Amino acid sequence: MVETLTFLVDPLPVGAAADSFDEAVREVETGAGALAVNDFAPHRGDGVFETLAVIDGHVQEVGPHLARLANSARICELPEPNADQWRAVIAAAAARLPAQGEYALKIALSRGLDPGPKPTAWVYVVPGADFTAARERGIRVITLDRGIDRGAGERAPWLLLGAKTLSYAANMAAIREAKRRSADDALFVTSDGFVLEGPTSSVIVRIGDRFVTPPPAAGILHGTTQRSLFAHLEATGRTGEYRDVTVDELRSADAAWLVSSVRLAAPITALDDVPMPVDEDATRDFNAYLLSPRD
Repeated sequence: MVETLTFLVDPLPVGAAADSFDEAVREVETGAGALAVNDFAPHRGDGVFETLAVIDGHVQEVGPHLARLANSARICELPEPNADQWRAVIAAAAARLPAQGEYALKIALSRGLDPGPKPTAWVYVVPGADFTAARERGIRVITLDRGIDRGAGERAPWLLLGAKTLSYAANMAAIREAKRRSADDALFVTSDGFVLEGPTSSVIVRIGDRFVTPPPAAGILHGTTQRSLFAHLEATGRTGEYRDVTVDELRSADAAWLVSSVRLAAPITALDDVPMPVDEDATRDFNAYLLSPRD
């Protein structure tokens, strides 16, 4: 079984020749000194990343993840990633993995050395955690105030709320706070009572026969898994809708899920210690779809 894989990548400009891709990547020993201490990633968290699921040898949603990486880079004023190079690197890393099992494949792009305009990048692959219990039995969630109001993302784009940046200290602190309160995960909400997202996930809420998620304009990351599930809902005759969701609406919803690339769809069984209804049929359907090969 492959434990971990790590590759350093020399990011090439858009349009670079494909025959230069192999020379721009090298494998390094996981845990070895690979990034300089004056790289903007370790000492400022100044970079962007994506985590892709690899299920039974198939890398899920490569196109959507690379599109979001490019959007994050644009928001953070980083050079545009070379999508062809990243596809080649992802394929090479995935080819080293077993044909069965779940893995998490992280790609990251940093602003590079301080000072200097040259970005650095890497790929890190680890076995996926066993999320069977979360998918089948659900998770207990608490709400946490993000400290912003509903319009902050539009008013203050420099907060980078729509980018998937390496600055995840606050996200990890939120999960630790959830654990301290005997919950499994957290859900960020605005100071004026609107639902945002989880620290590492998007939220989907069922209200009657409609499946609702907050709009990216609310200052959240546009989830690749959420978008894929909305496409699945549309293909199966159901309705997905982007709109503001209040905390009170969430509390009275017919069902809700936190969805992400690796954990997939985890139904919320309790919100702030109050039990929530679980849609078992939709949960099974969501996870069966998310476990199937998707490009």
